[in-house]
Amino acid sequence: MSDWLVSLAAAREALFEADHPFAVLMKAGTMSVELYSPVGTDEQTPHAQDELYVIVQGTGMFNRAGERRPFQPNDVIFVPAGMEHRFEGFSDDFQTWVIFWGPKGGEAAAG
Repeated sequence: MSDWLVSLAAAREALFEADHPFAVLMKAGTMSVELYSPVGTDEQTPHAQDELYVIVQGTGMFNRAGERRPFQPNDVIFVPAGMEHRFEGFSDDFQTWVIFWGPKGGEAAAG
């Protein structure tokens, strides 16, 4: 796999081979890119870095610190480091890119 270009097909293959609901596909400095596809429930906990989700496919609700909003393909969701969040009521075909970056505690904490 290239260190600067990852196709969705290659990401899906890596996810299929993983033993957890995500596959890390790219890393550079503090940045990492994953494909995430939970089954049934999203059990993630707050992360140490800021993150973006770019919805590939599927629909559902996103809960960010108690505020719930619907999502659909091509939506982009920002979550600051340390904030409670999860996908809820998502469709069986749900997949999203996840991009982590910056220092532990998030950029605002470093600022």
